[in-house]
Amino acid sequence: MCLIVFDWHPGSDTPLRLAANRDEIHARPTQALGAWPDAPTLVGGRDLRAGGTWLAASQTGRIAAVTNVRDAHATAPSSPPSRGALPYQALTHEAPIAWLETLAASEAQVYDWFNLLYCDGVTLVHVHHGPAGTTLTRVSPGVHGLSNATLDTPWPKVIRARDGFKHALEQSSWQAPALDTMHDTRPAPTPDLPDTGVGMEMERFLSPIFIRGDRYGTRTTTLVEWQPTSIELYESRFGPNGAAHGSRQHSLALAGVAQG
Repeated sequence: MCLIVFDWHPGSDTPLRLAANRDEIHARPTQALGAWPDAPTLVGGRDLRAGGTWLAASQTGRIAAVTNVRDAHATAPSSPPSRGALPYQALTHEAPIAWLETLAASEAQVYDWFNLLYCDGVTLVHVHHGPAGTTLTRVSPGVHGLSNATLDTPWPKVIRARDGFKHALEQSSWQAPALDTMHDTRPAPTPDLPDTGVGMEMERFLSPIFIRGDRYGTRTTTLVEWQPTSIELYESRFGPNGAAHGSRQHSLALAGVAQG
C-alpha cells in the first residue's frame, strides 16, 4: 500500500473513514478482499507470495495497514522479512499496543523501512521506521495522509489526495468522490517532485495518486468505514496500465456488538 488518506474521529459513530491505494508489481500474486480461510476473523486482501497483507480488518475491532518507506539514499537491512506480516501481527496479537511499542523500540530494525497504521476504534497508532530512526505516534484527530515518507509529509500526491478526500467527506455520500480522488492519474509538476534517490524519471512515474504502468502500478483501491456495529470495506482491483479487474464489498460484523 503506497498511499493512504483517512479521517480519524474517535468517539464518533464513524471513528475512521479511509481510502488507500496499493501499488505493486502486477505479476505478484494476490488474493482479493475477503475472509482468510486460515484466520476467519480477518478480512482483507492478501499477498500470496509472502502470506501477509497491506490492509486488513479484524472482527475483534481492529484495522491495520502498511506502506513502504522509499529512500534509496540509505542502505536498508539485507534479506528482511516481509512487511506484510506487520498488519497481521497487529490484528492478531493479544496485546497489540504493547507489541507496537516493542516493535518501535527494537523489533523494527530487522525490517526494511515501513509505515504501520493500527486502529482499534479508540486509539490510532502510527509506527514509522526509516533511515532516521523509528517512532511511535498516537495520531491526533482529523484528516491525514501517508505515502512513502512519514505521516503528512507534503508530497504532491499526499496533498492532492488529502484535499480531495476532505472534499469527498463533505458530500452526502463520500465513497464515489473518494474513488474519483484515488483514481487521479495526473503526475506532479517536476519542480515539486521529492528526491528519494530513484531518479527524476522514476519520481515522475510514481508521483500520481493512481499509478499506471505495464509492470508496476496501482493494484487496488480500498475504502473503509468504521460504523457502530460493523466495518465496511470496498475494494476495486486493477491490472497493467490501470485496466479494471472487478470489485468486492465486505461488511465485517464486530464481535460482541449487538446488531441493530
